Amino acid sequence: MTRTTIELRIKRQDTPTAKPRWEEFSLPYRPNMNVISCLMEIRKRPVTKQGARTSPIAWDAACLEEVCGSCTMLVNGRPCQACSQLVDRLDPGPITLAPLTKFPVVRDLQVDRSPMFDALQKVKAWIPIDGTYDLGFGPKMAEAEREVAYAFSRCMTCGCCMEACPQYNDHSDFIGPAPLAQVRLFNTHPTGKMNASERLDTIMGRGGIGDCGNAQNCIEVCPKDIPLTEAFGELGRQTTVLWLKRLFGR
Repeated sequence: MTRTTIELRIKRQDTPTAKPRWEEFSLPYRPNMNVISCLMEIRKRPVTKQGARTSPIAWDAACLEEVCGSCTMLVNGRPCQACSQLVDRLDPGPITLAPLTKFPVVRDLQVDRSPMFDALQKVKAWIPIDGTYDLGFGPKMAEAEREVAYAFSRCMTCGCCMEACPQYNDHSDFIGPAPLAQVRLFNTHPTGKMNASERLDTIMGRGGIGDCGNAQNCIEVCPKDIPLTEAFGELGRQTTVLWLKRLFGR
């Protein structure tokens, strides 16, 4: 059967404290549309499927090419990037759009991902170079290490892994998969290694690597195929080595 319309069911919420509601929309079908283009069409004429006028839907987006990570939402219950979700690849039934559940809702499909960014600060996910003097040529990295680092550098802090992680929730101190993966990245960097023990100290404490339940949901939903479980295994090794060195005073 040829598709003539695109049916959407969207979860709406006017303010962070407002009661959520569902609204349905129907759009003329066009090939090669993605979820963002559907939202743009609704914005032009915010009228529900039942013919009622409504407010334009709020969502976040920037690059529209699966790089910035800002348009993460639940599409048919799965966390993903709305810009790369093509309608033609989704089931022909109503497309359900909802905000992520692990972050506070700002409005409609917009969420506040500050907890994830706060966790990145907690683990010092950066290279501490103050820029006050010429560092000269950068250190050389073995090709195998560079390949590992590149894989983790692709993280766009979209939050998909955090949404899918059963250990990351309001009742847990777990900092989540994304910050842990960045510890793996910056502990690999030749300059970042100078602060490796500080990062490991952070994740050895409450809410750190020990709270990972190894559900592996994160790797299933990561849009960049980042080897997250490899990161957790390597960080487990690094923290164990650090603990043993301190235990035996070496």
